[in-house]
This record gives sequence, C-alpha cells and structure tokens, in this order.
Amino acid sequence: MENPIQIKTDGGVSFLRAFKRDGSLYVFALPGVLFLLFFCYFPMAGLILVFKNYNFRGGIFGSPWAVPFFQNFLFFFNSFDRALRATRNTVFLNLLYFGVTTIVSVAIAIMLADIRRRQFVKITQSIMFFPFFISWMAFGSILQSILNYNLGTLNNIIALLGGERIDFYANANYWWAVLVICNVWNQAGYSSIIYYAAITGIDPTYYEAAMVDGASKWKQIKSITIPMLRPTVIMLFMLSLGNMLRGNLTMIVGLTNLNPALFPVTDIIDVFVYRSGIRSGELAFSSAVSLYQSVVGFILVMISNSILRRIDRENALF
Repeated sequence: MENPIQIKTDGGVSFLRAFKRDGSLYVFALPGVLFLLFFCYFPMAGLILVFKNYNFRGGIFGSPWAVPFFQNFLFFFNSFDRALRATRNTVFLNLLYFGVTTIVSVAIAIMLADIRRRQFVKITQSIMFFPFFISWMAFGSILQSILNYNLGTLNNIIALLGGERIDFYANANYWWAVLVICNVWNQAGYSSIIYYAAITGIDPTYYEAAMVDGASKWKQIKSITIPMLRPTVIMLFMLSLGNMLRGNLTMIVGLTNLNPALFPVTDIIDVFVYRSGIRSGELAFSSAVSLYQSVVGFILVMISNSILRRIDRENALF
C-alpha cells in the first residue's frame, strides 16, 4: 500500500520541478488566469441575484428571496408573444450572421491564399481588419447617411434611376439584409484571418498532386481547400452555439437607435431585456434572462457535440 504522505510529497516535488522547468510559461499564463478569475468566475456569485427580490438598500446578498423562487423568470415569459419574437429574432439573426459571414470569410481567405506577394496580403488583411474596431455608434451615423429617405446616398441613386425612394427606417423587412450586411462588414475581415491561417497550414503537396492530375483551380478549392477547412468551420460553429441566444445590443442601438418600427426584426433578447428590465432598474430580471441564455447555450453545445461525436468523432469538441 502506498504512503499517502509520500504521494503528496512526490506530487509537490513534481510540481516544483515542472515550475522550475516551465516557470516562464506559468508566468505568461498568470494574467489570463487572473482575468478569468476576476471577470468570469468571481462575478458568478452574483447569480444569487436571479432568485432575489432585489432592492438597492439590501444589495445582492441582503435583498429578500423571491417568492415564488422563479419569479424573475416569469417576467420574461409572462409576455409570451414578445419573448417568442425576441428568441426567434435572436436565433435567426445569429444563424444568418454565421452562415453569410463564413461564406464571405472563406472566399476572402481563399483569394488571399492565392496571392503570392506576402506584403500585399498583409496590407489587405490590415485594411479588412479595420472595421472590427469601428464603433457601432459611428457606423450608425454612416448608415444613416446611406439609408436616409431624403438625403441618403442609396435613395438618391434609386431616384436617379427613376425608382421610388424607400423609407428603410419605417419598414422592418429590409433590416434582415441590412443587419447581415453590417455584421459581415464588421466580422468578415477578422474571420478571414482565421480561415487564412487554416489554409496556409494545408500540405502544399496536395495541390501539387492535383495540378499534376490536371485539376483546375475550382476543382482544387472544391476537393482540397473546402474539405480541409471543414474542421475549422465546425469548431467555430460549435463555439457560436453557446452564444446562439445572445445578441449584439450595441450593434442594434447604434444602427437603429431602438426604433420601435423596426422591432419586428431588431427586438432580440438583449434589446428586450434592456427595454423592459435595465431601463426600469429590474436587475434581477436581467440576470434571470442572462442565466436563461447561458443555460440554453450550454445545452445546445452539449447536444450538438453529442450528435457530432456520433457522426464525425474526430471533429467533436470533446
């Protein structure tokens, strides 16, 4: 029988040896670990707010418990039609964002990978990455100058061609396309860098063999590049499922200024929570909906990963 004290000592010695050997790696990892602890894990203690009847005097831990226990969840589901609309809009927009952005990003990455001048590729990537850092509030002003009914660039072009002006800010149907285009403009450059890195990691001998066999460029893309990118696309999609019920509140506020006429499309869960809860100080309700989003996202990831593990075990997350 092994001595538990000896096991503990050996473990301590092993850790000290590992720290002595890889100490610099532990030091480099320390800021990231501290960031996760202070900004991700320690704040999880605030989840108790979900089950409290919150008031500012008592604070998070001093407020009385909610009766019934799930009272704060009822606030969201009492208005079932609005809750259903917010959930539908959030899921549908996220699926559109991922699908269209992936297609555009992969296309950009394939084109960049075919360019031989590396300096040109670096400059192009920097330019495409720039929109990722532009504030949605600033872009909202740009969009207003494009879509404005009387002075907008797009409406001026339509009028010049003999068509009728379109009031984009009074018709929600156009905003499925507007939001997707804006998201692609913001995210495609960033995502293309990920796919470009995956393409550069493909063994070039595959393309050399295809060229010897007389395969065209399109055949090479279809038979080599896209199949090789499949694990990356699957991994990013699986990770995006965790945020499938989360929307970009800043994007909606910046682009639409919470225009009520556009709510049939833009009233995602985060907008609904902001309008119904945060503005009126209902912090417990906001926390309850956030927990609902996280739990459903976790369930989606687990279910999809389980299905993927049965279909294609090599590309499953775990």
